[in-house]
Amino acid sequence: MTNLLADIEQRAAEMPDATAIGFRGQEFSYGEFWTQTGRFAKALADSGVEPGDRVGVYLPNLPQYVIAFHGILRAGGIVVPMNPQYKSREISHLLGDSGATAVVALADLVPQVQEVQDDTDVHTIVSVGGDADGAIEFEDFLADEELDVVDRDDDDVACQPYTSGTTGTPKGVLLTHRNLAFEARASPKIHDGIYDDDKMLGVLPLFHIYGMTVTMLATLYEGGSYWPMAEWDAEAALELVESEGITLFHGVPAMFNDLVNHPAAEEHDLASVRFANAGGSSLPLEVMRQFEETFEPDLMEGYGLTETAPVTHANRPDDRRPGSIGKPLPGVESKVVDHDFEEVDPVERGPVDDETALDDVVGEIVVSGPNVMKEYYNRPGANEEAFTHENGTRWFHTGDLGYYDEDGFFFIVDREKHMIVTGGYNVYPREVEELLFEHPDIADAAVVGVPDERRGETVTAFVVKRPDAEVTAEEIKEYALENLAAYKHPREVNFVDELPRTTTGKVQKFELEDFE
Repeated sequence: MTNLLADIEQRAAEMPDATAIGFRGQEFSYGEFWTQTGRFAKALADSGVEPGDRVGVYLPNLPQYVIAFHGILRAGGIVVPMNPQYKSREISHLLGDSGATAVVALADLVPQVQEVQDDTDVHTIVSVGGDADGAIEFEDFLADEELDVVDRDDDDVACQPYTSGTTGTPKGVLLTHRNLAFEARASPKIHDGIYDDDKMLGVLPLFHIYGMTVTMLATLYEGGSYWPMAEWDAEAALELVESEGITLFHGVPAMFNDLVNHPAAEEHDLASVRFANAGGSSLPLEVMRQFEETFEPDLMEGYGLTETAPVTHANRPDDRRPGSIGKPLPGVESKVVDHDFEEVDPVERGPVDDETALDDVVGEIVVSGPNVMKEYYNRPGANEEAFTHENGTRWFHTGDLGYYDEDGFFFIVDREKHMIVTGGYNVYPREVEELLFEHPDIADAAVVGVPDERRGETVTAFVVKRPDAEVTAEEIKEYALENLAAYKHPREVNFVDELPRTTTGKVQKFELEDFE
């Protein structure tokens, strides 16, 4: 039995009439969902997809995504998630690199696949949401019969997502059935489990590992119901939470920032939400504070990466520390190391105050556990850099700088690649960004280093003003000077209408570094 599908098959047998997926006023039972995955799996096998073959899923958050994902695994295949905002040039790399033989795509996106199809191994295209020339419509593709679950070993690859590619060509991440099954079972324990009457808001894109495992997989494996949204819209999310009584809400910091800045935020009631969590990028403390002041639930922060399926650390409702990413999940090990892989001593209690020399306590966070990827696909050089083997333990290098305290809480300072060196001093952009978020006239902010002949790099801020705010660049510089060491303050402040972000809310700082 494929271990990743064992729990969900059991759920379908035990509670066939319970709601598995809710979408735009429709509800799909566990029995209906499981039958559809079997018919999809049989159709894949009939089309020539064999166990171990890759199948691309090029869709927004729709019920068909959930069915296709599980159907691919049921057929013994490997899921290759694809960002529906990608164009043909971008998907060409994903399809060519992975060797995918089939693709499930939104009807409007089928031409993007066909544009590069001759350069790939794709022989079957399934369209969702309408007919498309050269593709088989989803309902027509489904077989009349179901396929039994194809056996796969724990260490067989189940999914091959790609890194975001913000610093180079995206790398395929090989996640096994063990990796994903561990996360599907471990992540709900952060908030006392997922119950039959829980409803998970599916606003995180399913092509991203956070949305895939923590919202979709975990919910279905525990017997709750998953309520996907095809695109992020703050007003629509607030209305869905109220109308359906959503109980679980995972999002990225940019989403929660949108909610607190929504003009009618205080008119909405989120009392049904018993757990809210932010991940995917660092959560500004000011956004956390404003969310908890405006809405009912506390907002937790967690941490993870695509390579770790993703969650490695998390705050719990009964064990949290604002500003921290929390403690490692049970079964996951983590430590902070210096450049020689020597462990850095913990501080007594975090977060540290402004007088602490961060360079004395900060190192790279490394992790080990059953959720850590098998390897990067066909990237021997990257694999060698990603792992350190020590006393029988395989440690993964996260590339994130941080520290931890004697209570076991970990704190992210910044990405190693984002650190700014100006005039010989190290500046961690997140520290400056946290301050900017506290300014009453600033809605969003990001800080980068821009090359400078004299200093090496100049600390530069990009700021989105709140509506009707009249703050000036000089006022922001003075504000920073009053609250930070002089070498940390932004010497340049640029006002922008919005920050360039990935679909999952991460600021694309390389675009800001090239800003003119």
